[in-house]
Amino acid sequence: MVVKFGLLGSLVVHDGTEPRPVTGPKVRVLLAALLLQANRTVSRDALKEALWGDAVPASADAALANHLTRLRRVLATADGGTDERLRTVAPGYQLIVHEGELDADAFETRVRAVRQAHQEEDWEAVRRETDLALCLWRGSPLADLAPFSETEAPALRVHQLVEARLQALEWSFDAELCLGRHHEAVAPLTTLAGEHPLREGFHRRLMLALHRSGRQAEAFSVFHRLRRNLVEELGAEPGSAVREAYAEVLAGEPAPRPRPRSASASARPPFQLPCEGDAFTGRAAEVAAVRALLGVRGEGSAGTGRTGPERPGSGGDGGTGRGAGPGAGADTGTGFGGVGAVGGAGAASGPGGVGAVGGAGADGGLGRAPSRVRAVVISGMGGVGKTALAVHVAHRVREAFPDGALYADLRGYCVGGARTAHELLARFLSDLGVHQDALPEDTDDRALLFRSALAERRVLLVLDNARNAAHVAPLLPAGGDSAALITSRQLLADLPGSAKVPLSPLPESDQHALLAKLAGSARVRSEPEALADIMAACGGLPLALHIVGGRLASRPSWPLALLAKRLTPHQGRLDTLAMGDFDVRRTFAMSYVAMRDSDQPLEREAARAFRLLGRVWSAHAVTPQSAAALLDVTEARAAAVLDVLADAHLVLNPEPDRYQLHDLLGEYAAQRDEEDTEEERTTALLRLLSWYAAALAAATLAATRETQSPPPLDAETVKKLSLPEFGDDDEAIRWTARELPAVRDALTLAGELGRSDIAWRLAVGLFGHASTHWWTGEWDACLEQAMRIARAHDDRLGQAWLHRRTAVAHGMAYRNEACLEHLRIALDLFTERGDLAAQASILGNMAAVYLQSEDSAQALVHAERSRDLYHEVGNTRGEALLLSRIADVRKLRGEPGLAAADYRRVIELVRGSGHGVFLATVLTNYGDVLRILGERDAAFASLAEALSIRLRMNDQGGTADCLVFTARAHHHFGEWEAARATWESCLELARRHNLAKQVDVCLEGLKHLAAQALRDER
Repeated sequence: MVVKFGLLGSLVVHDGTEPRPVTGPKVRVLLAALLLQANRTVSRDALKEALWGDAVPASADAALANHLTRLRRVLATADGGTDERLRTVAPGYQLIVHEGELDADAFETRVRAVRQAHQEEDWEAVRRETDLALCLWRGSPLADLAPFSETEAPALRVHQLVEARLQALEWSFDAELCLGRHHEAVAPLTTLAGEHPLREGFHRRLMLALHRSGRQAEAFSVFHRLRRNLVEELGAEPGSAVREAYAEVLAGEPAPRPRPRSASASARPPFQLPCEGDAFTGRAAEVAAVRALLGVRGEGSAGTGRTGPERPGSGGDGGTGRGAGPGAGADTGTGFGGVGAVGGAGAASGPGGVGAVGGAGADGGLGRAPSRVRAVVISGMGGVGKTALAVHVAHRVREAFPDGALYADLRGYCVGGARTAHELLARFLSDLGVHQDALPEDTDDRALLFRSALAERRVLLVLDNARNAAHVAPLLPAGGDSAALITSRQLLADLPGSAKVPLSPLPESDQHALLAKLAGSARVRSEPEALADIMAACGGLPLALHIVGGRLASRPSWPLALLAKRLTPHQGRLDTLAMGDFDVRRTFAMSYVAMRDSDQPLEREAARAFRLLGRVWSAHAVTPQSAAALLDVTEARAAAVLDVLADAHLVLNPEPDRYQLHDLLGEYAAQRDEEDTEEERTTALLRLLSWYAAALAAATLAATRETQSPPPLDAETVKKLSLPEFGDDDEAIRWTARELPAVRDALTLAGELGRSDIAWRLAVGLFGHASTHWWTGEWDACLEQAMRIARAHDDRLGQAWLHRRTAVAHGMAYRNEACLEHLRIALDLFTERGDLAAQASILGNMAAVYLQSEDSAQALVHAERSRDLYHEVGNTRGEALLLSRIADVRKLRGEPGLAAADYRRVIELVRGSGHGVFLATVLTNYGDVLRILGERDAAFASLAEALSIRLRMNDQGGTADCLVFTARAHHHFGEWEAARATWESCLELARRHNLAKQVDVCLEGLKHLAAQALRDER
């Protein structure tokens, strides 16, 4: 394709026949900014910064629109009138540039070809490719666009291109010298050495060219001039390569004969693995899983003493456990547990929960296991240590792949864009001995040739930092004994024939071991509390731990407490977690920006969800149902969005249908302000808080079968919400217990937003959970907080419900006077509202309190008033509840026969309803009445059933109550040892959970037993 855009020199747009003028400095800068990010979305803010720097005018939006209109005209003219080049893609614009249309890209492609030919010592190809590359060079890139070209990002790109040109020139002069063209090389090298007085490469080659041309004295002069410049400017001596050239000149060695292309280089199996560092820690289960999936048994020692050349600038996982230079998006790490490896034939669960194919043999050898997959995908969030694990394993299995190890950083998450399969196939084929001239032009044809080249070989491919399955699919072997080890931030679930080894953050033991390796074991032991704070702040992320360890190692005088303070969440923690090229924020940005700027609507929607989760709900998990409320989408769409985030490892998915941000990712997400206004975030949060209020109401209804629920926030809003469904009271109570931390935060946020109507419903909605967990005090605290909010906003309805439920909380804890006080206030408020159902419920609760106080007369009066009101409003469930209250009264008044009959009727009504708490209470009271009636076996059967329900529901307070009645029954029937054992068991439970009343009852029961024992002795 013809070059259409030129950056190598002054800015040029070409229509295929002649250059087209781009008038106006602002339009030229705008075009350059878009070309530097070709095929990527550039935000409006970034374009405004490019045009005006820090001095963006108030009219910038309108001016930007005008400049874009003018640019569209220029592009349409160059494209023959079509207007498809510049696209509007939220949050900015995208300039479409096809392969070969941008001179800078074409130039770099040629330079890569020069490098490849240079590695293969194909000197004619080096000259040819260099000439083709230099034909594109018209001068210094962006030469006419100062000061834009001097800002950070453009200046860096200019430097990269200039450096690429100089490197290509150096390689071309190597070709000239190896081909015996010494005389021809002297003049251009002299010019270049003069232009670059400190560049040793040009001076070294000039020395050799002069020497081999018989001009030894001039060669000496070049060396001494370079040495003087280096010493005066940099305080440094010439490097080893220059000194070797100087030694050749001194020795007066004759010029070597021109060398043909070496056959030995291509005959050697390629070994391209990056060097492995010495800080790799843990990951035993993952290493074993990957080895097994690759079909290699046993740990052995293969390759542990041999390393390949270090490959700087990787955009993949770097740092801990790896010697490769850390590029953008570096991912540092060591091992940790919890791997699930799936896929491949015969997948089996290995030790430690690792699903793997094959297994580690006991012989420790490196034999080939029969079960093997062609590709193993190590996936995980940025910074979790994917590359470190891949390189670590690759070094240890190298002898199982005698035909070589090929490595490539695919740059799937790098600013400069991903490397293409077309380019990488050319490199891999060359590495395997295929001549450049034999390479097909078509990518598919290259893939076929590559698979053919691998068919009879045993080669290990390490493909680092893949963007998606399509990125790596053309590079995979089709069969045979070769295998691929792939790292990616995506799960690559759609990659055929692959097994998955997803990584999670490090466990504490490995975090401690890694920091000990990096900073010294004595140092990390010296401040255990500060060490715990540091590890918590790093969230088990190896990249963060590597940065922290590096900081501590480089600052031996720093106490750990100082660094722990700097790592305080949301107070500059991400700024602290950056050191040189290692940067947690930048690593996360690679994943997030790729999603935000994606062409796929679902991925852009996932980026929005990531931002909202970080800004309003980063500390808690969400489900598709709660996320649907937050995002204002359907439950199915929310599930799809969350799965996209989970596949990209931007959220954790620890169990089915629960998704949560990693602590560090949550802080990063909270700092993203693109696209969403404060109003949009607040509206989203209110939807989520409303969802919690509605979900808690549903849970309480399932847990208590309450006779009256609070009115919903808004019938239409609740109707649209996807709420959890509960099979019984146990399921509802367990769900609420899990969500309790989120509910507490929701209550606080509702108060901050001035939404008393949400706040009191959240607190009241914990009634179901409190029916078995009242003893924790959590409900009391939430009710008190909600009451303060309701009073501050003069919310009378909220106060009425809060007094009603606060009374229940006091009643459960046997605080009878406080309970009656709140019930009376609640009764007045609901009477004021004319709410008969509420009055019936409150009167029933008052009857229950009088029963606890053993005031049977008042209990009966209030129970009958409650029953009459329930009958008036037609509430049969309320009548069943009041029947149990009347049975309680009859029991208290010494009418056990009548009480037993009422309890049996209530049990018949309740059994099978799913209301376990109520059933257990009635069974307990029924068992006690049977004790009074002397029916031992029936009494213990009823009490045992009640106890099993309490235990199943993890109801500690109810369990203690049931044990009290059971101990009394044993005592009543003269079973002293059983009574003592039951009292002691109940006492231990009551003390463990701070159940003061039950502690007193148990001590009194044991005292009576002791007295009984004394009477028996007499």
